[in-house]
Amino acid sequence: MNDLELVIRAVVFAAYKHRDQRRKDAGATLYINHPLELARILIVEGGITDGATIAAALLHDTIEDTETTPVELDSEFGSEIRSIVEEVTDDKSLPKADRKRLQVEHAAHASHRAQLVKLADKIANLRDVASSPPDRWDLARRQEYFDWAKSVIDQLRGAHSMLEAAFDVAYDHRPD
Repeated sequence: MNDLELVIRAVVFAAYKHRDQRRKDAGATLYINHPLELARILIVEGGITDGATIAAALLHDTIEDTETTPVELDSEFGSEIRSIVEEVTDDKSLPKADRKRLQVEHAAHASHRAQLVKLADKIANLRDVASSPPDRWDLARRQEYFDWAKSVIDQLRGAHSMLEAAFDVAYDHRPD
């Protein structure tokens, strides 16, 4: 299948899987807007046109946040995309502190495509936390998230200069 077909299939799959989910902001934004924003960041701000990377960005939270299994992703999208998604998926059976630590430790060792998805995810998340944070996050929690995200992205330096610059601009809007 061509890249455009792959991306459209990923949009439809992700929209279905996230259909009942909302973000934690005050407006309870539809969750699908988040993976769509990752795709936009990669394409528009990063100049990335690789279909597998864009599809993985659209699917990046399906294993972690829905009932989607790696086997299902493999069947629908192939092992390459499944592998990228698995690389950026946290193990929810671990305590949150361990998941956060592992993101920092594993970032530098991820595949290039997984690093691009991770960059786009952190850019989108920082922008969301700055402009419409989760309802129950006080200033200290928002600042802590910014600093932790930077520690992840610092492990990816050299992966993509345009996305790193976009991250740095987003980080400059760290809440005070």
